[in-house]
Amino acid sequence: MKVRFAPSPTGALHIGGARTALFNWLLARHADGTLLLRIEDTDRSRSTPENIEQILDALRWLEIDWDEGPVMQTSLTDRHQQALHAILDAGLAYRTTATAEDVQAYKAEHGAHRGYRGTDEGEGAVRLRVRDDGATAVHDAIRGETVFEHVHMDDPVIARADGTVLYNFAVAIDDLDAGITHVVRGEDHLSNTPKQLLVIEAARAAGLHAETPLPVYAHLPLLHGPDGKKLSKRHGAASVQELREAGYLPEAVRNYLALLGWGAGDDATVLSTAELVERFTLERVSRNPARFDETKLRWLNGVYIRSLTPEDLAARLEEFTGRRDLARAARISQEKIHTLAEFWELTGPLLERPVEDPKARERWLGEEGRAALADVREALAAAEPFDEAGVEEALHAVIERRGAKPREVYQPLRVALTGTTISPGIFESVVLLGRVETLRRIDDALGGAHRGAASGERAEPASHRSP
Repeated sequence: MKVRFAPSPTGALHIGGARTALFNWLLARHADGTLLLRIEDTDRSRSTPENIEQILDALRWLEIDWDEGPVMQTSLTDRHQQALHAILDAGLAYRTTATAEDVQAYKAEHGAHRGYRGTDEGEGAVRLRVRDDGATAVHDAIRGETVFEHVHMDDPVIARADGTVLYNFAVAIDDLDAGITHVVRGEDHLSNTPKQLLVIEAARAAGLHAETPLPVYAHLPLLHGPDGKKLSKRHGAASVQELREAGYLPEAVRNYLALLGWGAGDDATVLSTAELVERFTLERVSRNPARFDETKLRWLNGVYIRSLTPEDLAARLEEFTGRRDLARAARISQEKIHTLAEFWELTGPLLERPVEDPKARERWLGEEGRAALADVREALAAAEPFDEAGVEEALHAVIERRGAKPREVYQPLRVALTGTTISPGIFESVVLLGRVETLRRIDDALGGAHRGAASGERAEPASHRSP
């Protein structure tokens, strides 16, 4: 088996393209086959080096490797010309100056469903001859057979007047030359397939790879958003780069993309890459549109984050944030975050400084809250040992002494430490800050009335540590 992923580098790698790359990769790895990466860079104005690197970078981040390539389609120009002239010399194509308007006028006069043959005229564009009778059948491994009657087809243009070949010609010759056995791509390419099959048949008839069998085609279902409409920017992240910047893990993205239009057969949702490779077949790809729901991806990503070792999570967070020494902060945040980006939203105020949340301060640092916070300060100043168990015991004592609900003690403390009502576990947060910094932040929240030397631990405040 030999498959190919052939993106046009006109921008970032979109989610649909990433799924196509993944399905080809899984198919190749499942069958111990070969994956060719071909960059279809014939649109010179948009196929910039930067766009090509975006594609390669996205594939590397997703850990989708390839066995051959990347091959630039523009490097195959001489071969395209050779194939074009072979087909012309065999009488299977012809030059004509007939325009699209000429073709439409002919069809209007001779019948709406008859293709315009034209005549050999000068050095015009090259059209492939399509016989009047019969049909071209696309045997699709996902959608079944689709028949395209020749009577409804025009002779397709395969090269411009200046000799440059068109997309469907180049792709067909490239697939034939590369020995591609399975063409797996999006459903939007289905209408191109009969034209490419006609080119391949003409090439074989002209003596090019005469014995090479036709590829098996498989057109993947469209991607929709949760609202059932075609996936677009309005549904959230639209590209692999955006998913990376949002803090998703590549293994979680691979898992989720694999489930868009494919099923493992037993409703399994969390599947390792090894399991995906073992189970993946085209027979389980649906022909119905698949829905990309970032909420589900976020949930799945959270599952993967919680499965990481604390050391692995810390390393990924350090790479993502560009900061160092995040091991303790990662450990206390792991159960609450779903993406790497959420880590800083949750824990950043502990590592830097409290945020400004007037509503939180008004809600929890009124007269009652400040009174509870003063009791908390006294308890934490004397807590021994100053670890999570010691802090928990000290705060429980405050709750019992005041006859309060836990949140009436924890929330004023949380707002004093972070400025907001959201943080990692309160005991873990206090210990992460250390006694000195915890008491300093409480004093700031109380207006400085209790400011002074703190007893006990003299650890350097978290906000003053090197990032």
